[in-house]
Amino acid sequence: MTPTRSASRHVALVTPASRAAVGRWLGGGIAAGPVFLAAGVAQGVARDGFDFSRNALSQLALGEAGWVQTVNFLLAGTLLVMGAAGLRRLLGGTPGGTWGPALIGVFGASFWAAAIFPADAGAGFPTGAGDSTVMSSHGAVHMAAGMIGYLALCAALVVLAGSLAGRGHHGWVVASRLVPVAVVAGFAASAASVLAFTTAAGIGLLWLTAVMTRLASDLVDH
Repeated sequence: MTPTRSASRHVALVTPASRAAVGRWLGGGIAAGPVFLAAGVAQGVARDGFDFSRNALSQLALGEAGWVQTVNFLLAGTLLVMGAAGLRRLLGGTPGGTWGPALIGVFGASFWAAAIFPADAGAGFPTGAGDSTVMSSHGAVHMAAGMIGYLALCAALVVLAGSLAGRGHHGWVVASRLVPVAVVAGFAASAASVLAFTTAAGIGLLWLTAVMTRLASDLVDH
């Protein structure tokens, strides 16, 4: 039996009722990236002193209106964990069915950690902050959580490439192996450009949305 037929057979064994439940869980994961990024961009435009070329979205959790970004982190983490649960049910017994969802769960948990341990002020934000950033203990945890979370996302995309291959989505396999390279490159360039870091993080989130959407479509196709 070929991997593609095995994957199709697994999807076919999901009952209509459980298929609807899996679809709802996956819907959370699919929404996570667009919701988080849209809320972040809207805040960045609306908040005085915020500059996308100098400030990271994480800094939006600082200041009087910082609670909005904190909620955004918590919501994104919850939606990602929902998506991980849906993928585990969808992919169980297939390539990537164990480690893919687990790594996405770690990625989701990193957003919760980012909410609990906020980033440090700096680069003129929030209003009144100096240009330099003094690393605090909570800021260090925030950075570590982000690094671990995005490494988990990169690993998850590589693992899920196997699930995509098993379903015959070969173009998606190539992209899912290249996107982590772009994410890591953007993070490596963050010292020179905060915008490179933000762009890389956004690409990772949006590609995860695309992959989950592609895999979720198998529920409809079968």
